[in-house]
Amino acid sequence: MGKIKVGIVGAGGMAFYHYEGFIKAGAEVIAMADADPGRAKGFAEKRGISKVYSSLAEMVSACPNLDAVSIITPNKFHKPLVIEALGLGKHVYCEKPPALNAGEMEEMLAASKQAKKQLMFDFNNRARPESQAIIKYIKKGRVGTINSAQATWIRRAGIPGFGGWFTNKALSGGGPVIDLPHMLDLALYFMGYPEPDYLLGTAFYDFMDNKAFKGPWGIPDAAKGVTDVESSCHAMVTFKTGQSLQIRNSWAEFNEREIVSVTFQGTKAGGKVERLFEIDGIDETCIDSCRLFTEEFGNQVDLDIKTEKDEYMGRVANAANFVQAISGKAEPFNKPEEALVLMKIIDAMYKSASSKKPVQIK
Repeated sequence: MGKIKVGIVGAGGMAFYHYEGFIKAGAEVIAMADADPGRAKGFAEKRGISKVYSSLAEMVSACPNLDAVSIITPNKFHKPLVIEALGLGKHVYCEKPPALNAGEMEEMLAASKQAKKQLMFDFNNRARPESQAIIKYIKKGRVGTINSAQATWIRRAGIPGFGGWFTNKALSGGGPVIDLPHMLDLALYFMGYPEPDYLLGTAFYDFMDNKAFKGPWGIPDAAKGVTDVESSCHAMVTFKTGQSLQIRNSWAEFNEREIVSVTFQGTKAGGKVERLFEIDGIDETCIDSCRLFTEEFGNQVDLDIKTEKDEYMGRVANAANFVQAISGKAEPFNKPEEALVLMKIIDAMYKSASSKKPVQIK
């Protein structure tokens, strides 16, 4: 099999990581497409990509030898573009979140099965060295059964712009619940992606009109834009296996600082992966702690697991894994069936918060 040929749709901030991952795995990025051809051209010229188009359809028509397509667009366009690419016979790598809701994800899963093509998402935190270290201990039986876990991504001031697509529910699907699903996905990954049963959640909309809570990243404010998404959500989900998971997501609420972590409690050991910020001048998001908590010979023991630093936060490694998976050289880090479970939980969080009642997840 020759080099995998990839086309990228969307020249936004994540395009760099997709490109670097594909190249690292030995693939060739031969084309770019963006509704703003000028933006696509700017990205492509810096990397020697000679072919630039204004749409996925135009790109695939002009480059029928493409093996795969990556999708980097606002959330609203994930489903139609993924289904279009699969229908054209291409493997697909898509940014998170998978879709606006579980119904869309079901359509994407069905399309991938019908096309018999790989569909993978950028859940980059699974690919971080710390997460891969922890999962080895879990798979080797050192943790036992994970009874409970806590998935947390909370920010004190982290609204990604006001009035842009992030804060417009029709374009994004929601606020931090759908924008920051990484720790929820990582907790489910550690737990073995069990089948959810019931969920009880609450959502809050405080601070969504207060620019003091804007994050240091994101997109420019849109003066006449829409701001109709939640600022925070807290929930608990139980599973048919008897396991349970607490979820905290926020862009804006009064916390000591931003906290990004997964903690779990198993029958043989507990563990924690947590983002460390402002460590010795190193990029503030490139290091996670990686620890196990257990008992040995009557003593309580904490195990500090040392891993390599990854300044790209697993994003390059995850994109590289996509190429390796479609080449038959590796198992994919994530599967569309898992993405469907994730979206069902996210849907239930919004439904429970709206109804103020527990929701059964089917």
